[in-house]
Amino acid sequence: MTQAVAQIGARLRAARQARGWTLGELAAQTSISASTLSRLESGKRQANLELLIPLTRRLGLRIDDLVADETPDPRVRRPVIRRDGLVIAPLAPEGSPIHTYRITYPPVETLPELRVHDGFEWLYVLTGRLRLRLGERDLTLIHGEAAEFDTRIPHAMCAAGNRPAHVLSIFNEAGVRMHTHSGSPTPS
Repeated sequence: MTQAVAQIGARLRAARQARGWTLGELAAQTSISASTLSRLESGKRQANLELLIPLTRRLGLRIDDLVADETPDPRVRRPVIRRDGLVIAPLAPEGSPIHTYRITYPPVETLPELRVHDGFEWLYVLTGRLRLRLGERDLTLIHGEAAEFDTRIPHAMCAAGNRPAHVLSIFNEAGVRMHTHSGSPTPS
């Protein structure tokens, strides 16, 4: 028996419990006895389509959800992007619904051009100091400070002072395009 098949019972139990249902409640809704459900959840009963179809329909699952592949490698192995002096390290897998990056802003003489795009950005200063120009406001964020803003407001960022600023940034798809695809990015 593969690991994926062995996990069917545990995944059924987790789905039932997430809905706050007892074995008896799910049994009444699926016309499958509570004892059969208990044996199925504990792995003492082999799963078959006759049992799984009514259960997945009632629990709002797909059969594929119950027999997911082995746990994938969680490490993110994407190339670093170097663009306009920035070092942009992806921290989430390609296609992830959450776009997270560690961005290193180098010290510069002048603030980059203000930009505008749809969405919101959230950032957290890991080390250094970050200059954030947001509309008419000119802010300096230090280690441990965070900011969230509407990216339709003209904005620009760079390191404040003579040391780089390392920042954790989370943004939407429009922000990903703006930060990682404008200009001519060169993966490292």
